[in-house]
Amino acid sequence: MKEPNKQIGAGMNRVDGRLKVTGAATYSAEYQLPGMSYGVLVGSTIAKGRIKSIDTRAAERAPGVLAVISHVNSPKVPGFVPTGKDPSQPQTVGGRLKVFNDDKVRFNDQPIAVVVADTLERARFAARLVKAQYDQEKHETSMEVGVKQGFVPTQAKKNPKSGVADYVRGTADAYKTGAVKLESEYVIPTEVHHPMELQSITAHWEAPDRLTLYDKTQGTLATRRDFAKEWGLPEENVKVIATFVGGAFGNALHSWPHESAAIIAARIVNRPVKLVLTREQMTTMVGYRPHTWQKIGMSATRDGKITAITHEATGQTSSYEEFTESTVQQTRMMYTAPNVNTRYRIAALDVSTPIWMRGPGEATGAFALESAMDEMAHLLNIDPMEFRLRNYTDKDPEKNLPWSSKFLKECYQAGAERIGWNKRQLKPGSLRDGEWLIGYGMGVGTFGAHRGSSKANVRLLPNGTVLLQSAVTDIGPGTGTAMTQIAADTLGLSPDKIRFEWGNSQFAQAPTQGGSAIVNTVGPAVQEACLALKEKLRTMAGASNGAFAAAKTQDVVFADGYLTLNGNPTARATYADLLRQTDNGFVTVESKPDGEHNKNYSMYSYSVHFAEVRVNPLTGEVRVSKLVSCADAGTIVNEKTAGNQMKGGAVGGIGMALMEAAVIDDRFGRYVTKDLAEYHVPVHADAPAVDVFFVNQPDPHVNALGTKGIGEIAIIGVAPAIANAVFNATGKRIRELPITPDKLI
Repeated sequence: MKEPNKQIGAGMNRVDGRLKVTGAATYSAEYQLPGMSYGVLVGSTIAKGRIKSIDTRAAERAPGVLAVISHVNSPKVPGFVPTGKDPSQPQTVGGRLKVFNDDKVRFNDQPIAVVVADTLERARFAARLVKAQYDQEKHETSMEVGVKQGFVPTQAKKNPKSGVADYVRGTADAYKTGAVKLESEYVIPTEVHHPMELQSITAHWEAPDRLTLYDKTQGTLATRRDFAKEWGLPEENVKVIATFVGGAFGNALHSWPHESAAIIAARIVNRPVKLVLTREQMTTMVGYRPHTWQKIGMSATRDGKITAITHEATGQTSSYEEFTESTVQQTRMMYTAPNVNTRYRIAALDVSTPIWMRGPGEATGAFALESAMDEMAHLLNIDPMEFRLRNYTDKDPEKNLPWSSKFLKECYQAGAERIGWNKRQLKPGSLRDGEWLIGYGMGVGTFGAHRGSSKANVRLLPNGTVLLQSAVTDIGPGTGTAMTQIAADTLGLSPDKIRFEWGNSQFAQAPTQGGSAIVNTVGPAVQEACLALKEKLRTMAGASNGAFAAAKTQDVVFADGYLTLNGNPTARATYADLLRQTDNGFVTVESKPDGEHNKNYSMYSYSVHFAEVRVNPLTGEVRVSKLVSCADAGTIVNEKTAGNQMKGGAVGGIGMALMEAAVIDDRFGRYVTKDLAEYHVPVHADAPAVDVFFVNQPDPHVNALGTKGIGEIAIIGVAPAIANAVFNATGKRIRELPITPDKLI
């Protein structure tokens, strides 16, 4: 019998697409429980100081109010009690602010109280009645000041081999004696996540020692672990549900104070509490891409060989948590250069804690590195793509290891052809279409092909369908669809015979969705579980049928109501007969966790983005007229959803390059871009049709599927590609994002 067509690589529609477009998908704020109550946070109006007094009397007397909770009356949370193990950060737990634990204010809009009422409207009204008096202290929120006060992260001090520790290959600052050299500073402002779905949670104490959370999170198990520890509960007593997540770019990677506030409130009122942040609170309470200053020093020979690169960066963090990211990582390994050194610092300001945002660190660092590459190519009068090819690395210069696979040159070639790179002129401002100046630019991105530990449950049901379960979340890339395809491909079944369930902490172990590692990690677990199911069924059938006993696992074929063998269709074992051999009427197999990383290779995904822009020299308006994104990401499981990923990242890159900036009024330490009217993100009119190309060559060393990640490389390199295209169009080099008209006129 011939196996069904292969499913891996097919552009299959999303398995959850109909649920989402019809409104049948249930998000964390949409669960309705008996006795539901509603929480609304009250934020501080100062950036630093202490709460002198907090008047909640009017709020408590308001209609429908069940409780007003602040540091004055909050119950003691077990995990908030100081252990003495980390005296440097006593006000946090696992990096999280201990909400309502003391009277100290550390940033503007810090939660200082939560009002709980029987309706959302009543809770909102009462929240406006809470009044606080403060002993205000001098705050500092200016990154200009912060850069001067940057310090080495504790992580780097403890581990000199840490990715944020100083790095030297060859001679430090050797660029200063180079034949051709440049020294430029680059700035990326604070960028806020702003996914469609607001951060939300419904907390329900089902018993004094059993907690259920319907939460917007990227990791059900990480959230379970955090709050089990916070409340001194066994992990199995905390259940986290996150079946549908309406977009998350890293903002749901952390456990945040609003979640703790909802859990505290539910404890006090003894009812489920639903708490949804406002769009304004999304700016201050769930992280952001940190404001970052960078400096690149680079030298090269006159024939275009890089001799040295120095990359310095200082990123913003809060006063109560040291947040770090991989801003300088790409510089260490992207291009061949005998002398490379990086220095990374953080600046503690009176703001809330940043968090990883799509392409964390690398997207920020690539803006500086890829802009500097374009600047050097211009100084040398060499085509920017040719300059990159002259400095192409055939092995990892940082780790001195071979690449597990690398098809970046193929990306260069495909992208150049698709964008029309041959039309690009070396001299800026040479191309014009009527009143518009035309420019072309490129930017390269890379991100580690990470693989963690994961399991998957797989079960054959009496009706012949296969049920898969994993604790993994799906924040939008199509994880459920990809896993369905992998299972269908492995089992030889049609995808409509596979049901994949996810987003529940009670399911099989899976990592948090982030770092472009989910298909690499959960995919092999699904594959292994399906192979184990086939082998178990073959063994069961072989107990009464010699043909199955002598067959191999790969010969097993699922048919309509029965099991058979490839090449021997007369061998049959019905599902009903097999399931009768079990105690409970179904067959279940769980894969083993496998997080082994092949240390003999350096593993990365790669991208290159090409941009064509039009710039109006009179108004300074920039339009991205064409964008081509090319990726070397191993085996592509679903070309349609992978293409969605690349296009979404490209649009995010347009926002990064041209629009996004969270502006803070340093006089008050308060953001003035607090909604989507003031904080600009791309709309349809700002985004051209993005042309996507995949090399689609399996990586033989990352995992058995040959996959590598896409989520991060989709945005890494887009912003510098646009900035470089603007320079090619106008001759004006913009080193501080976003590129707004006032910087070009």
